[in-house]
Amino acid sequence: MSALRRPLPVSNEFGDQSGDLQSMTYCVGILLDTGMVFLSDSRTSAGVDQISTFRKTVVFQKPGARVLVLQSAGNLAITQAVTSVLRENLEAAETAAGVTLFGCRNMFEAAQCVGEALREAYRRDAPALKQFAVEFNASFILGGQIRGEEPRLFSIYSPGNFIEATAETSYFQIGESKYGKPIIDRVIRRSSSLNEAAKAALISMDSTIRSNLSVGLPLDLVMVKRDRFAIARHVSIDDDNAYFASIRKRWSEALREVFAQLPEPDWLRNPRGWAPEQRAAD
Repeated sequence: MSALRRPLPVSNEFGDQSGDLQSMTYCVGILLDTGMVFLSDSRTSAGVDQISTFRKTVVFQKPGARVLVLQSAGNLAITQAVTSVLRENLEAAETAAGVTLFGCRNMFEAAQCVGEALREAYRRDAPALKQFAVEFNASFILGGQIRGEEPRLFSIYSPGNFIEATAETSYFQIGESKYGKPIIDRVIRRSSSLNEAAKAALISMDSTIRSNLSVGLPLDLVMVKRDRFAIARHVSIDDDNAYFASIRKRWSEALREVFAQLPEPDWLRNPRGWAPEQRAAD
């Protein structure tokens, strides 16, 4: 095949080049005093002419005992393999505690369980991927509550290691995160309500969708109430969702209105306030 006819490589959100589907996504998980909120898009792309929809949020729950929410970003084949391993382990006979997400004694062990499934995928697939110059990329957000402990939230990296949310850092993002971060930083606190966090997450997602075409509808919104050990709400949001359309419109209008009300820069009226290098340049 000549160089002119050779298929162009495809860059994913992490900057690697491959020809398989990449999870061009934005996921956010927020830990609150009253529970947890998770939001993800479902856009997946291997190029501008190949756009697909795959869910990035998976729920594992035993009502009354435990509820876990897993979000994924990165190479779609890898993230699906990890999710499949976790599900297949649940279907197998449970042996020792910590082997499956339903056998783990606490959320820390659940994060270890996801990390081990990720390493299993790496051991199986990484050598073959390397031969085709495909980087092993996958990341996860895991949050939930197991009876006997507080709700907990983890960010899990490609090597299978992870960090846990703290009082100072009470949310995690994966995927295309830079556009949606400022709104969450400005308005969300651990004391925020679930509805406030859901609203902030949706505005955060809107900012990302407007700035990056690789992120798109439909969205998955999951809310977990503290000490309920079950999903409180799971909403699929598409183009027909009236609430999301309304807050997108009102948020844009409010931003333009506030921007118009801000005072003009002082140096337009007071040249003496300029820095010396600015006056010299003029």
